[in-house]
Amino acid sequence: MVPELEIVIPVYNEGPNITGVLAALARSVGTSFRVLICYDDDDDDTLEALKARGTEGLDVRLVKNRGRGVLGAVVTGFQDSVAPAVMVLPADDNYNAPRVDGMMAKLREGYDIIVASRFVRGGCMRGCPLVKAALVRLSSLALRHVARLPTHDPTNGFRLFSRRVVDRIPVESSVGFAYSIELLVKCHRLHWQIGEVPAEWYQRRRGESRFRVLGWAPQYLRWLRYAFATTFLRRGPATVTLRDPVAR
Repeated sequence: MVPELEIVIPVYNEGPNITGVLAALARSVGTSFRVLICYDDDDDDTLEALKARGTEGLDVRLVKNRGRGVLGAVVTGFQDSVAPAVMVLPADDNYNAPRVDGMMAKLREGYDIIVASRFVRGGCMRGCPLVKAALVRLSSLALRHVARLPTHDPTNGFRLFSRRVVDRIPVESSVGFAYSIELLVKCHRLHWQIGEVPAEWYQRRRGESRFRVLGWAPQYLRWLRYAFATTFLRRGPATVTLRDPVAR
């Protein structure tokens, strides 16, 4: 039976974190869901932790990354997913599981992307390194108030996508979490609906963050320019190169 939601979790040595994330999902999510844990290498300690401590009785699939790194893991998860909705959840996020059902409610209302926002009432960002925090907040303000992107938090990687987004909008990004803002700005150009719910974010306490501010900056800047071009330069019908619908 196909679940209503598939949760893609890209991992890289997340053994200390993964069982806590699965436990939080088991406690808090009422929507029918399956978890796709996407990993790079067979010696990843996430796999050992799951073998030793179990999966909290959840429907969990282990999916080997057919690319490399975070982006490859996410794209592999998208390709292997079949549910009407696909969520990307960070592997150390054991506190936002109670938000999942509310995000799914938004999707059922007709939204194609639901942004988990740290910068609305009920959301927060705690412990973020100064440079990263400044870049995130400045880009968020510029995109909302100048480019008029309908979200307060366009860079958060925790996000829910409709099947239409996953199947029909090709990912052109080549690094990190840039795909997330890419899909957001392309949906905006297409006039597909973008929703928002509050979410929390805390600096990770265990494991190493794979976020690379300088290495990923050129990709982020590309999609920031795309968002500004949508607002100020485009004329006529909104167009984005789409894939043919995927038969499932």
